[in-house]
Amino acid sequence: MESRFRIFLLTVVLATLPGCATVRGWFHHKPAPASAQAEDDNAPPPRVVDPEVARRKITVPKVRSRNVEVGLNYGVLSIEDFGTHPQYGVTAAYHITEDFFFRAEAGRATAGETSFETLSGTQLLTGSERHFTYYDLSLGYNFLPGEAFIGRGRAMTSAFYIIGGIGGVDFAGDTKFSVNFGAGYRVVPTDWLTVFIEVQDRTFQSNLLGSDKLTNNIEAAIGTTVFF
Repeated sequence: MESRFRIFLLTVVLATLPGCATVRGWFHHKPAPASAQAEDDNAPPPRVVDPEVARRKITVPKVRSRNVEVGLNYGVLSIEDFGTHPQYGVTAAYHITEDFFFRAEAGRATAGETSFETLSGTQLLTGSERHFTYYDLSLGYNFLPGEAFIGRGRAMTSAFYIIGGIGGVDFAGDTKFSVNFGAGYRVVPTDWLTVFIEVQDRTFQSNLLGSDKLTNNIEAAIGTTVFF
């Protein structure tokens, strides 16, 4: 009985102390004023911060929808047994899709003398027979499309490609069936112009020097084309 009385007295003393707000809150809980609740209800929603990010303006070349291009190229052609000489040609291509294209091309180089002709003084070919003229139809594939950058503010569409086809070669007074294959890299600096570098091998059977063999004629060229 005495312990209960002591607990009662202790509770009364703690409740009356002015610094024990927590204890008094157990016995004197008051609801929040209506005005405070109204202010909470009328408070504006949290503001959404819209980040101001500077967008980089990119101009993408718009290749004409007809996908036809015509151009010129110039380089060197290594004619097997006849040395390496300047070469020039024309090309015309049609882009079937973004990855595949057909291309027709023709070109010419003039062969020099073989070592046999130089040592013996005997001419195996006449002047007109030394013209090495080729023409072929090829299928190309853009296998690594990307971009080429000039400085920090200019990007140009580019692509590595492979190409291969069949055609013919007029050389030494005869026309031979030929197979061509190679690879190149092209850049589109404007909406209507492309620049490319390319290496191809043109192979055909020849018996000009007395034995039938497969000749390899390596061509390295740089060129430009215009879209129509």
